[in-house]
Formats: sequence, C-alpha cells, structure tokens
Amino acid sequence: MQAAAPRRGLGVGLGTLLLAALLLAAVVLGTGLGSVTIPPGEVLGALWRGATRQALEGNDVIVWQIRLPRVVMGALVGASLSVCGGAFQGVFRNPLADPYLLGVASGSALGATVAIVAGWPRALIPVSALLTALVAVACTLSLAREGRRFPPTRLILAGVVVGSVLSAATTALILRGEDRARQVLAYTLGDLGFSGWRDVLTVLPYAALGCGALLLLARALDTLQLGELTARSLGVPVERLRLIAVLAASLATAGAVAYVGVIGFVGLIVPHMIRLAFGPGHRTLLPLSALLGGALLVGADLLARTTPLSQVGIVTTLLGGPFFLWLLRKERHD
Repeated sequence: MQAAAPRRGLGVGLGTLLLAALLLAAVVLGTGLGSVTIPPGEVLGALWRGATRQALEGNDVIVWQIRLPRVVMGALVGASLSVCGGAFQGVFRNPLADPYLLGVASGSALGATVAIVAGWPRALIPVSALLTALVAVACTLSLAREGRRFPPTRLILAGVVVGSVLSAATTALILRGEDRARQVLAYTLGDLGFSGWRDVLTVLPYAALGCGALLLLARALDTLQLGELTARSLGVPVERLRLIAVLAASLATAGAVAYVGVIGFVGLIVPHMIRLAFGPGHRTLLPLSALLGGALLVGADLLARTTPLSQVGIVTTLLGGPFFLWLLRKERHD
C-alpha cells in the first residue's frame, strides 16, 4: 500500500504531461489546418511572435486573427463542459449526469437565443444564458427529487423532459426571428465559427470562476462518494455543497454555451475516460478532464470544418450517442 501511492502519483504526473502535450498538439494542428495549410513549425513561430509582441506578417495574421480565437474558444468550452460533467456526476453520484442530459445546456441555449433574437449586446448573452440555466437545473432537480435523493433514472428522465421543453421554446424563437434564423440555427447545432477574441475574453471569467470553484470543492466531492451519512459525519455540509457545486457548474456551462451553442456529450465522455485511466478521485479527475476536454473539442472542431459534417455539435453527438448507449448497457450489467 505504501508503494502504491508514489506509483499512482507518478502515473498521474505522466498522464498530466501526456494530456498537456495532447492539448498543445490539438491547438497547433487546429490552428495550422484549413483552407491554407500552415506547417506546425510555422504555427509555433507565429504563436511566439504574437506572444512576444513582434510584428505579424503573412500567415501570422491568419493564425492570430482567424484561427487561434476559434481554437482557444474550443479548448475553453471543452474544458468547462468536461469539468462540469465530472462535478455533476460527483454531486449526484450518478455516472450519467452531464450539463447536456440535465437540461442545463438547453436552458443556457434558450437564454442565449432570446438575447440573439432580441438583438441584445453580445456581452449580455452569457448573463441571459446563466439565468435560464439556473431555472432549468431548478426544474430538473425539483422533478427528479425523491426525498433527499436524486435517483439516476428520475434525474435523466427529468433532464430529458426539461431539455425537450426548452428546446421546443428555442425552436419557436428561431421561427419568429426569421432575419436571424440562420445564425441561431447554426448556434443551436453547436458552432465555433463565430468566435472572436472579444468572445473568448467574455467567456473566460465564467469558465475561471465556475471551474475554479469546482476544483476547490474536489476534496469534498471525494468525501461525498463515501455516502451522504458518512460525508455528514466527517463534517461535509452536503446540501450546501450541492447548491454551490450546481451554481458553479451552471455558471461555467452558461459561459461555455453562450457563444458556441449546445455541444452535447463532451461532459459525459471525458470524465469517464479520465476515471477509467486514473481513478475516481476528483482532485485528479477534474483537472485532467479539463485538459482532455479541451483537446477533444479542438479535435472535433477540426474534423467538423475539414469534412462535410460542418458543425462541431454534430461530431460530438455522433461520438457521444454510441458512448451513452454503451454506458447504459454497462450500468445495467454492473
């Protein structure tokens, strides 16, 4: 047992380095590939020149002004959704929980659509998304609650119902806002194509605050996995922990969804992959999910814009649907 801890720490350290390298590779490839191919060495040179405030010329302009904002937004959104998915699964002790299945993403999408159709300033889109996300998660939890418990089946069914109702409301708004219909329709399918540096800087505080709070709760989430009674006996305020975690996850989800739309299943797939490789501890699960989630979404967006799939939300749904069915089958056998 004494030798196992250092070996596990070494494994987590190596895993962190590998996932960080994977994220860097995804960023370089995502920035270099497109209608004009820019070799990796040239991409790294452009990143260095921009970071050190040297003059930009040639492909440097393509890197910094067109592709890098989209790639950075993808990494930011993927990291946020993955951390939120891992936190939701820990809070509800339910492996099927994620922002998409709990209706939080659909709630955020409705708020963002209201802001887009009404022509509100872009800075208000995340605020509108956050308010409707909180309403959505409150409705889901209210429908799913059974005493102090949130049974997995009731939670997923409630999330699907709430998400379906909110999606219908979003569709109705799209049909009313004919002049903005194409923009909103692309948004609801999940699209990083409209991302600019201003959007990245607006989303960043939501991701930092939400994910930062969840990382601080990681130790308490580990204790909660021992059972509510045990957690309470060890001094964990369970109800307060759930409230803070849901608020923090809703904040990060609203920021992630606000400008790029509903991108499903990232928050479901990534935490499970990390859990299988490195174990269930949230102090490892959440930060490594951020690295893998960022790399996964940048890669999915690269696949979307270099193939006929065209929308990143379509790619993640094609990946996540079979994964969800596999997970349901696995849970039934377990």
